[in-house]
Amino acid sequence: MRNKLVCATISLFAGALAVTGCASDADVVSKNLSKESDQFKINRRVVFFNGITDKYLLSIEGKCSIKDENNQLEVTCKTGDDEYKKHFLGLSDNVSYFVEQLDAANVSAYHYKVIFKPETIIADVDRN
Repeated sequence: MRNKLVCATISLFAGALAVTGCASDADVVSKNLSKESDQFKINRRVVFFNGITDKYLLSIEGKCSIKDENNQLEVTCKTGDDEYKKHFLGLSDNVSYFVEQLDAANVSAYHYKVIFKPETIIADVDRN
């Protein structure tokens, strides 16, 4: 099992190195900002608006990660230590959204950030 984990780690690292060779600084920074946001380290404001009436429908602020799933946006926000809220918002022809990063973030333009979460790689089996 450990050998498989080591091989997977080496493969991921080699893949990241291969991609960095052809990426611009802006691409690397953009990916690193997205990773920081997905780790709930960046404050964001997500605003939904009606494109016909120009009215805001909803605003969500906080350390939030977003995932665009075609006709719906999934917004997961960290609300405290080990506390999270997830919102599902439908998108249509006249309803859209924008996401604003509220604070500057310190990320590298020269290095990709790789985050390993052992609990997602190795299953936690509850034996009853």
